[in-house]
Amino acid sequence: MAESQAPSPAETVAAGPVRPGPPPKPLGNQGNEFKTGDHVVYPTHGVGQVQGIESMAVAGAELKVIIVTFEENRMTLRVPLNKAASSGLRKLANRDMMGEALETLKGRARIKRTMWSRRAQEYEQKINSGDPVQIAEVVRDLHRNAGQPDQSFSERQIYELAMDRLAAEVAAIDGSDKNAAMNKLLEHLKG
Repeated sequence: MAESQAPSPAETVAAGPVRPGPPPKPLGNQGNEFKTGDHVVYPTHGVGQVQGIESMAVAGAELKVIIVTFEENRMTLRVPLNKAASSGLRKLANRDMMGEALETLKGRARIKRTMWSRRAQEYEQKINSGDPVQIAEVVRDLHRNAGQPDQSFSERQIYELAMDRLAAEVAAIDGSDKNAAMNKLLEHLKG
């Protein structure tokens, strides 16, 4: 008599209805080939530049890492090559994606009536997503024109961080400086 075996976890998952989520939205010139000198975006740090790829010995194993420097923060980051995509490291957004982000700035601000701490958390998640469209939403929602009420200190900090991240990527894409990129963003905000 043959014993029936319980299905393995992999079989159990495969047997159930598979509802794949939407595919991740491509943010730009995707591809795992990072070259020295490329400008890249790391979600929590913004725009950096690839200095090279090198091998390191970690726990007795050989590990290839991408070396990224962030001039503004005077910081160097080493991202394992095999974890680059899952860490969120990506090339700069393409012009279409940045165009979508700039159009987002022209939209009407969405003002939520939830507690500030909750909104602040949502804004920071959007900024740290690395997605230029989500960062543009934060800039749009927190931007204040003349004649509007002043921002709190924490609102201003989040706004400036989002504006800085977006301007850095616009500057890298356009080959301009950050001040020119800031002016471009402000023009779109006036919409």
